[in-house]
Amino acid sequence: MAGNLENRDEAQMIASILAGNTQDYHELIRPYERSVYMMALSFMKNEADAEDVAQEAFLKSFRNLASFRAEAKFSTWLISITLNEARGRLRSKSTIRLESLDTSTDEDGSVSPALLRDWREVPSEALERMEVRQMLQQAITSLPDIYREVFLLRDVEELSINETAETLAINIATVKVRLHRARIMLQKKLTPQLKKVNPKTRWLPWL
Repeated sequence: MAGNLENRDEAQMIASILAGNTQDYHELIRPYERSVYMMALSFMKNEADAEDVAQEAFLKSFRNLASFRAEAKFSTWLISITLNEARGRLRSKSTIRLESLDTSTDEDGSVSPALLRDWREVPSEALERMEVRQMLQQAITSLPDIYREVFLLRDVEELSINETAETLAINIATVKVRLHRARIMLQKKLTPQLKKVNPKTRWLPWL
């Protein structure tokens, strides 16, 4: 019910904005400001560029609000604009060669079970440690783009598999495979580092 109310309120705000009450746009985007910025930062890797990407994403969503399809979630549409803006800026700086394993036999829909559980299961007291937070951020940032995108959308932004597939314009099987591989990459990178922080640690169910 809460989800339906949220969608109805957003639909009303969008209708109000399109009717000329542009001040409502700030209220519409308020819940997503941090998510958009963090998504931009994960690509641009510096705060100034991330802020530029986020601002441009908000401007583009405002200018193109009339083209927003009501059957989609506004947050999904906004994240998609952010991704496209970040990709475009990266391409303009240099030729980005995206690693792609899409032709692997794994992507026929038969995905093997992930070797790790949800990253959110790491105890909050551990995540509060600055050193661990930095390790997580650096590890996520180091992922190839196609895996980082899926990981951020699914495990950080908590989009559904369908929403993630729609945002990235890929199929559901590909989302599952890329998420699986992203988690494995993080597992390999973070396990040795976190063991150095606490060699006796046993609180890493996702590693």
